[in-house]
Amino acid sequence: MRNITHLLSAIAAATLTASGPAFAADLKVAFEKSDGRMLLPENASCIATANGKSAPGPNKSPALSWSKGPKDTRSYALTMVDPDVPTDFSLFNKNDKTIPKTFKRMEFVHWVLADIPASLTKLPEGADGDGPPEAGLPLERTAHGKRGQNGAGGGSLSNGPHGGYMGACPPWNDERVHSYHVTVYALDVDRLNLPDLFTRADLIAAMKGHILASGSQELFYTLNAKAKR
Repeated sequence: MRNITHLLSAIAAATLTASGPAFAADLKVAFEKSDGRMLLPENASCIATANGKSAPGPNKSPALSWSKGPKDTRSYALTMVDPDVPTDFSLFNKNDKTIPKTFKRMEFVHWVLADIPASLTKLPEGADGDGPPEAGLPLERTAHGKRGQNGAGGGSLSNGPHGGYMGACPPWNDERVHSYHVTVYALDVDRLNLPDLFTRADLIAAMKGHILASGSQELFYTLNAKAKR
């Protein structure tokens, strides 16, 4: 329950994030493992329990692949966002409350990676997260890219750095099945002009004028057996 409480507190600190830029979706992005259109429990930070509640999950970053970018591609960037987070956090995981499917929603950023080498067109499972996400991973440069702040830091850096993959953890009393959108961008620079600690909004601003191509894919996840898309 500690992990769940941490995540709910983090989401409560989050604010609406800027929408990404629009462009042609001409990269093919694929989740290498899924249950049809559903995100696997091993890729979630919360899993359903027998009594219809939730418990901490494995939180392994999903195995992803994408098609090679145009000939001038010098790096890639990646984001993963859930646009279905209810805006009233007082309703989360309450025995006497149900969050209607039509309830007002906001975004939560689950994953941000910049400066992914142009030689990479896939990430294996667990590459950027493999275990409980309470402290997150350092916002640092790795062999597979430079980590940005995920939503567990409140969508900004005010609550401290929290990088790497943050798996799905929707409220178990939510009637809506949440969607998780991964977008990969092909860029014309090796490295973006980003601070050491950066957010998704910083990434979007830095990519302006450098995007050669992009592509998105989504999977769904819920802890509520009665939830609907």
